[in-house]
Amino acid sequence: MMILLIEDELLVAKTLARLVRQLEPEAHLEGPLESVRSAVAWFEHHRASDLPDPDLILSDIQLSDGVSFDIYREINPQCPIIFTTAYDEYAIRAFKLNSIDYLLKPIEPEELKTAFDKYHRWKQGGNSTHFRDQLRDLLADMSVPSKKYKHRFTAHYLRNIVPVNENNVAYFCRDELIYLYTMDGQKLVTDYGSLDELEELTDPAVFIRANRQCLVNQNAIAGYQSHYSGKLVVTLKKPVDSELTISKEKAAVFREWFEQG
Repeated sequence: MMILLIEDELLVAKTLARLVRQLEPEAHLEGPLESVRSAVAWFEHHRASDLPDPDLILSDIQLSDGVSFDIYREINPQCPIIFTTAYDEYAIRAFKLNSIDYLLKPIEPEELKTAFDKYHRWKQGGNSTHFRDQLRDLLADMSVPSKKYKHRFTAHYLRNIVPVNENNVAYFCRDELIYLYTMDGQKLVTDYGSLDELEELTDPAVFIRANRQCLVNQNAIAGYQSHYSGKLVVTLKKPVDSELTISKEKAAVFREWFEQG
């Protein structure tokens, strides 16, 4: 059995891959693919090379460049999909499908096992037409916005990978690695590649790129002062209790963003 993993968060992808190997040790795992573009390219390459489609797709919904439903509208997969996401707003629509399971992050091993059991039952039934019809109906019914921002992030804490909700992120800072500072003052390591990547993923109504090193949450800001040079000095709320500098060029944009709230 070939399982294709589509997931844009490296930590989550590693965890899922480990669980898949534990639960389906004989399966061949492809991926992870982190974007709509890379997933479509993967299918196009396999089909052009007369290589088989996967037997099962384990797919996040929100990817780095859009939503995974855009993949399935374009390539029309012939296999079941287990959807994973941090956004439970999709649950009602996804749950109505008998051949597609839906797992809310963080994913528990027991839930993934149940999803695999469901796949094996479907496989034994052999009714692929039923699945394709349901997927077609789901894609027709979905009214998903083209841009969906992340509201939960992952980071290392001790030996665990933990979720951090948007409202608990004070700011992200680049210092060789990308660090996540929580509202209660913790400094956690992340696996995000760059602040440019995070700036694309975060809601611009909540986060702003303060400078080349930091992306800050508006809710963490206690206030700011104007510097004689034209820069702004932003003070963060306790217990974070840090100061960030806004460049002269970004000062007007920051003031407008901060006032809009």
